[in-house]
Amino acid sequence: MSKQKRTRRSVTLAASVAVVTAASAASLPLAFANTGSDADLGAHRAAPKPTVILVHGAFADASGWNGTAARLRDQGFTVRAVANPLRGPDYDAAYLQSQLQSVKGPKILVGHSYGGAVITNAATAIPDVKALVYIAAFIPEKGESLGGLMEQHPDTGVPPLPTAPFPFTRPDGTNATEVMIDPARFHAAFAADVPAATSALMAASQRPIAAEAFGQPLKNAAWKGIPSWALVARNDQAIGPSLERFMAKRAGARITEVNGSHAVMVSRPDAVTNLVKQAYRATR
Repeated sequence: MSKQKRTRRSVTLAASVAVVTAASAASLPLAFANTGSDADLGAHRAAPKPTVILVHGAFADASGWNGTAARLRDQGFTVRAVANPLRGPDYDAAYLQSQLQSVKGPKILVGHSYGGAVITNAATAIPDVKALVYIAAFIPEKGESLGGLMEQHPDTGVPPLPTAPFPFTRPDGTNATEVMIDPARFHAAFAADVPAATSALMAASQRPIAAEAFGQPLKNAAWKGIPSWALVARNDQAIGPSLERFMAKRAGARITEVNGSHAVMVSRPDAVTNLVKQAYRATR
């Protein structure tokens, strides 16, 4: 082959490679194309999901959220189940705020029972709270106490909670009182739709609450400025379902009702998870 022919062939081959390369680049997905700065590329990436903060109530502990936490994690959420001190709305709200200082980015707060009062009192001081989710929970107004709410809105279908007080002495010598549910009556009062073996363990490991927690008025009502969702447990024997509805409607919450006991986060984790997902979709 002459030198002139070899030169023409090299030029032709180079042109063909250029055409193929250009066509391949045109068919690449946008994410792989050089469309501009790193900031422009970052705009195409999905925003991270919020961290879901689960706050238990009285006569329970963080393990009650296990079913919900597992489902949320499977959905790609970061989850933190906080150990609520159960000392009173002010103390517990301050504790929650301290816990959340290390949580960066958007957050959804979920409170069960008394935990609803805690997130209501705390959320106004927590940055990036996108939603409040109440699970068979108290949703107080500023200045209200939990005991006062139950006295003002009695539910004839709900008997008095079978609690038993017990006094103890603090290290400084002062006296205090905590309250817990009679373990023999825990299943009927708190977790009637939970398997008996599970509710027996819940009764044995229940966390007592300071008696004064029920009389302390709330200083904040975060639901006035943060969108809220509420799950009403129709078979609740700890907080009257009618009181749950009243508080949820007053707060302007998006309400879902299910057949469930007060321990609805244990017996109906799918319903709780779905409500959190609703809050996420509506506020992202």
